[in-house]
Amino acid sequence: MRRIKYKKVRRVQPNYFEYTGIHKTAPIEMQLFVYDQEGYEEYKNVGVERIQKEVTDPLQETDVKWLNIHGLHNVELMKQLGEVLGIDNFVVGDILNVARRTRIDDLDDILFFSIKSILQEENSDLLRIEQISFLLKDQLLVSFQERKSDYFTHIRERIRTGGGIVRKKKNDYLLYILLDAVMENFFITIESYETNIELLLIEAKNNHKSELLERIEKQRENLNYLKRAVIPLRDALFTLKEIRNEDEFDGIEKANYVFFARLHQKSLEILEQIEYDINNLESASSIFYSSQAQKMNQIMKTLTIFSVIFMPLTFIVGIYGMNFDNMPELRTHSGYFVVLGSMFIVVVCMVYYFKRKRWF
Repeated sequence: MRRIKYKKVRRVQPNYFEYTGIHKTAPIEMQLFVYDQEGYEEYKNVGVERIQKEVTDPLQETDVKWLNIHGLHNVELMKQLGEVLGIDNFVVGDILNVARRTRIDDLDDILFFSIKSILQEENSDLLRIEQISFLLKDQLLVSFQERKSDYFTHIRERIRTGGGIVRKKKNDYLLYILLDAVMENFFITIESYETNIELLLIEAKNNHKSELLERIEKQRENLNYLKRAVIPLRDALFTLKEIRNEDEFDGIEKANYVFFARLHQKSLEILEQIEYDINNLESASSIFYSSQAQKMNQIMKTLTIFSVIFMPLTFIVGIYGMNFDNMPELRTHSGYFVVLGSMFIVVVCMVYYFKRKRWF
């Protein structure tokens, strides 16, 4: 049974509005932060009208606005948001189609970023997978999540308390710390796997049951799935370098590209760690097979020694089972005991010889 549950959904056509995820029952919540270096305003459970008012307010034109949305299954609401925020229909369709690959798109005045978020569920090997999309436009940043989670809790607290430099920076820096928070979950997931891998390496030296090999293969499958999720993220972050070099998108300040370069470096570190863990699982498999082979060799060695010991005994018994009339030993009064004694001496001598040669 697969340890990773990721619902395969059918592909939808561009500009076609359909939510393709599995989270269709939780209520949709929208939270809006408006802040600058001097202070902030927080609006919970806001509606489309309130969002439109805050986004178009000329008094807040230079303020950073972060709209965070939990839940994507209300297609009509997503279409309304697209109209209010000036988002093209095909981008809204891509947000709703969570089966799309991680990528980044530079759309003139909009930077669209979608990423797969992966986090291991508690007390389980199952991975929780969801898509998180980001839209960067003017002083606005919109984040779309399939369901409510605690990825960005610490970032909200930093905005409320003024901790760090988040309120001193624009929305491009906010995008950076949000992406960084999502990537931290990859490290958390990998760290939990590494603990299991260490236990598997130790167990592979002593456990000869086939169930252990199944567990190793399941861990390898999970890591390969993580790898497939990180590779497009690495490519997307690398694309930011091309955007910077082309100098066509001014939504990210030149000085802040260094932060996204750090994220690209993080993605490389994640891939390196995954490769290292996969190699460790290969080592666990090799240890398991080596232990199996060694155990089998030991069994064959023991059986061989018993076979060699019984070969001369079988030879002796075969001679005295030939039923010829002219066999003087058959009529000897103590012949039976002499033959048994001779067989015992042969066994003792052979065991002594094997011990001296350290064959067992």
